[in-house]
Amino acid sequence: MAVGKRRRRTIGLEEQSLNSALREFRVNYELFKYRAIGKSICSEPFSTGGLMWRVNCYPSGRDGSHGGEYVSIFFELVSKSKSVHAIYEAFLIDKDRQPCHEVAYRSNAHLFETGSERGWSQFVARTELEEVYLTEGHFTFVCAIMVIRDSSIPVPPPDIGEQFSNLLDSSDGADISFVVDGETFHAHRAVLAARSLVFRAELLGSMAEATMSSITLHEITPATFRIMLQFVYTDALPGDDELWDSSTEMMQNLLAAADRYALDRLKLMCAQKLWDDVSVDTVTDTLACAKMYSCSELKSKCFDFFASEENFKKAVLTEGFVQLVQKFPSIMSELRERLGI
Repeated sequence: MAVGKRRRRTIGLEEQSLNSALREFRVNYELFKYRAIGKSICSEPFSTGGLMWRVNCYPSGRDGSHGGEYVSIFFELVSKSKSVHAIYEAFLIDKDRQPCHEVAYRSNAHLFETGSERGWSQFVARTELEEVYLTEGHFTFVCAIMVIRDSSIPVPPPDIGEQFSNLLDSSDGADISFVVDGETFHAHRAVLAARSLVFRAELLGSMAEATMSSITLHEITPATFRIMLQFVYTDALPGDDELWDSSTEMMQNLLAAADRYALDRLKLMCAQKLWDDVSVDTVTDTLACAKMYSCSELKSKCFDFFASEENFKKAVLTEGFVQLVQKFPSIMSELRERLGI
């Protein structure tokens, strides 16, 4: 093992810089083998990864958990800096000046803060050290520290939804308006057309709406249209606290609007929320909604609900089930086929 040019010595511990990564320490064990538990021999500070470090060797162990039967090796960050992650390793050198693979350790990445220590409490047993590795009362170990630099450039999370929401709220550049039950909503043709094939056909195609600056909508409430418009711009639904008291009714209305304007993702999001709230009292209304607006995924889930004998017996006695069968006569045959009854 080549010896570098630099050599530093403290009482009982001599350091040699082997190369830019490795450092060799020769410890006067005979002099310090009776040192108390928790008392270390410290190296001079050295630089690695642009930071100053120190190696602390505890001849009788760093703490008393092992009765002073082991030598401990620890690395200490000396520099006053922000916390850093580093990998460290150490191994003994045998009497033939060769690395000892039986006493060799390498850590995972660990967080260091100024003054903190990390290492091995049981680096080598004192009895093994004294019998195998001492040369003229000294033992030698080599260590290295590799500082892990965060080379990434922080990138903020996407905020396109928030930006489009602001665009909707401000009405800047709006070129189309919708009147719903006397309430006016301003929007942008290009955004609506990009998000919905139905809006594209109406606003950019050959339909009469393409030449209109204001369109009056029927069979939809202002609250439902507002939430749908927000979804079109942000691809997200408002929180439950913004859906008012009757969130189930709102989800049914919103699913209908999503079906009308071919907003498939919104349709499935509404279906999921309706399914989350399904019960014996609501399953018939939910199934009716699924049938009415061709939501096969929600319909299948409702059939799964009826597959429970207990649920089925309770649901068929509700007024909602009677209305469901009257509105969709084929539902009974579908249920029998699905449930095998």
